Formats: sequence, structure tokens, C-alpha cells
Amino acid sequence: MPDGSRNMNPAGIGFWSLVAEDLATHRGDWLAQGFWCLFWHRFGNWRMSIRFKPARMVLTAIYRFMFKLCQWMGGIELPYTVEVGRRVRLEHFGGMVLVARTIGNDVVLRQNTTLGIPRDDDIAARPVLEDHVDVGAGAVILGDIVIGRGAIIGANAVVTRDVPPGAVMLGVPARCVRLRDPAEIGAA
Repeated sequence: MPDGSRNMNPAGIGFWSLVAEDLATHRGDWLAQGFWCLFWHRFGNWRMSIRFKPARMVLTAIYRFMFKLCQWMGGIELPYTVEVGRRVRLEHFGGMVLVARTIGNDVVLRQNTTLGIPRDDDIAARPVLEDHVDVGAGAVILGDIVIGRGAIIGANAVVTRDVPPGAVMLGVPARCVRLRDPAEIGAA
């Protein structure tokens, strides 16, 4: 599990290019709470690449303040220790607790989504969302599980077991109602 001691922003793209891509993913809406939450998440990771400790201490203070502001004003919690891929879209705002191990590329998360641990006795049991996952409003994804590439998690579904690639999951507890054709899932 990542300990936050290094910059975990996606490799091969600079900080400002990544921010520009996040802005485009949020339809150019620079006031979108999801965009700002991702911006401060990316900033929190970028600051870990600064080796001059006094400068990093100042950047850490800024990050911690803005992380709290994102929680208070946007209702979104996304710690920098979560590895987040490219073109992730945090749709709408509010009620998002996004404490996963990783969130892949081209993932869409909607309001009132919870990603996290099922119990306090295992804080490392966090989910992995692979690329092209689409999560509906109010979904809960808990535990040391993998949500396969291109899966769709329906609104208010509760997922506590691994989900195969391309599965459409609905209900409480979530059940697979169909498997999507691989051609329906985003480009590789």
C-alpha cells in the first residue's frame, strides 16, 4: 500500500499537462468541485518530488489546508496516497469518500460514492478500480477487492467482492446482471 513518500501522479506527463487534462475531462469547468479536488490531489503528490525539505514543508501546509477545504466546500475526500490515473472524472459533488488503493484511467465517479475499508481492524483493505470503470451515484465499494476493467457499478449498489471485467453490477449486495461485450469498453 502506498505510504505517500513519493510522487504518485501518472508517469510520462508533467504536472501542468496533467492539470490541463483534468480540466478538459471536467468539460473545461474550472469551478467544478471534482476538478479542484483532483488538482489538490495532484498537487499533494507533486510536492513529494520537491527534495528541498523547507520548501516541501510549506507546500505540505498548503496541501493539508486545501485538502480540508475540498472536504468542507466540495464534500470530496481524496487523499494524495490514493494512486489516481488519468482522465478521472468526479461528477457532481458531495458525499464522496474516495479512499482506494488505486483508481485507474478514464474512471467516472458520481456523488455520494464511498470507496474504502469495510472494518477498522484492516485499514489496508482498500479497493482497486481498473481502467474505464463507471460508478453510479451512491455506490459503496468496500474491501480488498478489484473492480475489473470496464465494469459498471449501478447507483446505490454495495460491492464487497471482486467484479469481473465488463460486469454490470446492481443491487444490495451487488450482483452481476450482465457482462458487456469487450468492444463496448473504452479503447485499450
